[in-house]
Amino acid sequence: MRSASQQRDTAETKIQLSLNIDGSGTGKIETGIPFYDHMLTAFSRHGLIDLEVTVDGDIEVDYHHTVEDTAIVIGECLKEALGDKKGITRYGHAYLPMDETLSRVVVDLSNRPHLEFKFPEGTPDAQNFPFTLVEEFFRAIASNLRANIHAEVLYGRDGHHIAESLFKGLARALRMAMENDPRVTGIPSTKEVL
Repeated sequence: MRSASQQRDTAETKIQLSLNIDGSGTGKIETGIPFYDHMLTAFSRHGLIDLEVTVDGDIEVDYHHTVEDTAIVIGECLKEALGDKKGITRYGHAYLPMDETLSRVVVDLSNRPHLEFKFPEGTPDAQNFPFTLVEEFFRAIASNLRANIHAEVLYGRDGHHIAESLFKGLARALRMAMENDPRVTGIPSTKEVL
């Protein structure tokens, strides 16, 4: 099983997290932010990533530190669980509809961190969860997983649906990219290293 665990303590957050990327999508998630718990549960389920996370964050200040720091640890654990990346598919993509919303997420597990995050002007927040935090989550994942991620909201009106379609889209794209492909011999790169 490809898995990893980490504990991260700062003056702003205390995080305990474990994940298994060859899981069935079970999750036990307690961040103190109900909407974020919902998004991480969807991420776990649709990525088939078993995820356990407990966070004690300074949510009385705002949700930023908890969201970003949790995503940092998720990214680091995904990177550790992937190891040398021998035999993986490497690339993944997903179009994710959520009622009136459609998002596209494309991933390259290239070891070169980059995020392109596009959305229509005036994209609404989910209730009690600023849309800017969705972008922060994606940025922290890209930086700490060291992945190239392109995410775009093609259209949508409901802030909840928009956020959820992005989280689920990322999960599905990562699931595809992290899959072992029996036809891949060694590292899927002409450089022979990722």
